Amino acid sequence: MKKIILTVCAFFFVTMLSAQGITTASAYFKTISEYYASLQDYEVDFEITIDKKETAGVLSYKAPELLRLDYSNPKDQVICFNGDLLTVYLPESSAVLMQQVSAENSAAASLASGATGQGLALMSRYYTVAYESGQNAEPLDEGSDEMVVKFILTKKTNAEAFRYIKICVNEATKLIRRVEAVTPKGETFIFNFYEYKINEGISEQRFVYDAPSSANNYNNFLYAE
Repeated sequence: MKKIILTVCAFFFVTMLSAQGITTASAYFKTISEYYASLQDYEVDFEITIDKKETAGVLSYKAPELLRLDYSNPKDQVICFNGDLLTVYLPESSAVLMQQVSAENSAAASLASGATGQGLALMSRYYTVAYESGQNAEPLDEGSDEMVVKFILTKKTNAEAFRYIKICVNEATKLIRRVEAVTPKGETFIFNFYEYKINEGISEQRFVYDAPSSANNYNNFLYAE
């Protein structure tokens, strides 16, 4: 009898939410993930702040896993992933770091699948998704005209790299505007994205990077002792 009553109550609760146009955070987040999965390519300006240290540049992505970051600060720094090889050029050190990537390499996989359908799906698998303050859009910052839906993702296990992740999604475009991630040690990473260019036919050649020949090469840097 109790099971029947609980089932009926659950049915009416779901019906009531549907009638009021309420979308759960996980369902809303899934639509964002599916939208990113439909993109063929995009380019976007970015700014990254890590404990008050700022970097900036342009990020290029081509489905399913090609990624390149060209930095303006620090000038000429490059991170490029072509699906097999991860290359990092550090002009200040005149160094090129290279890592051959396998399907099992979780670090490279996370780099390649950041703001993509696959990456967002993985987030929803390993983090609990909730609204930060509700499903209605609100200003990105106090006094801002840009309206975003704010999500907060909290880790399900201690194995995850971040204690929680806040994601702001532009209400009109369904594109990620800001990500704030906090590690268990309290380190804060803030990613801001501006001026998306969607499905403009980026060539795969964009993800072939030739580092300066004068730089020193370091192979398999992820596993170097």
